[in-house]
Amino acid sequence: MQSEDEKFMKAALKEAKKAYAEDEVPVGAVLVKNGKIIAKAHNQKEAKNDTTKHAEIMAIQKASKKLNNWRLEGTTLYVTLEPCTMCIGAIIGARIKRLCYGATDDKTGACGSVLNIPKDYKFNHVVEVMPKIMEKECIGIMQDFFKMLRERKQTKKRGEDKKDG
Repeated sequence: MQSEDEKFMKAALKEAKKAYAEDEVPVGAVLVKNGKIIAKAHNQKEAKNDTTKHAEIMAIQKASKKLNNWRLEGTTLYVTLEPCTMCIGAIIGARIKRLCYGATDDKTGACGSVLNIPKDYKFNHVVEVMPKIMEKECIGIMQDFFKMLRERKQTKKRGEDKKDG
C-alpha cells in the first residue's frame, strides 16, 4: 500500500509531466492541507520568460490566493526536485510545515545538496524536510528530459551539417 507521501508525490509527478510536454524542465509541485490538494503547479520559466516561475513558487501563489492568506500553516509541499534558494526562501516565508521532495539537485539544491538553508540557518519558522520521496521516478523524468534535449540538439546539428555539406 502506498503512503500518503507517495500518493501526493505521484500528483507532483503528473505536474512535472505537464512541464515536460511544454518543453519546460519537468518539475511539478502540489500543496496539501488536511489531506487534500489545494494547489498544483509546474515549471513555466520558458513559457512566461520569468525566472521566478518555478513550480514551488506558483503552487504557493495559487494556495495563498485560494486560502486568501499568505500564511500556509499546516500544509505540506510535494515537489519532484529539491528546491533552490529562491524556493526554499518562499517556503519558509509562507510558513509551510513540511517539504517533501524527490530528486536531489547537485547544482542548485538548497535543502541538503549544495546548501542546507532550512538546517544551517536560524529562521523564525522551521520547515520539516523529507528528501528522496519516490526518488527514482523523479530522477527518471529529469534524465529523460535532458536526454531528449541532447538528442534534439544532435538531430538539429546533423541537419545543419547536411546543409553545409
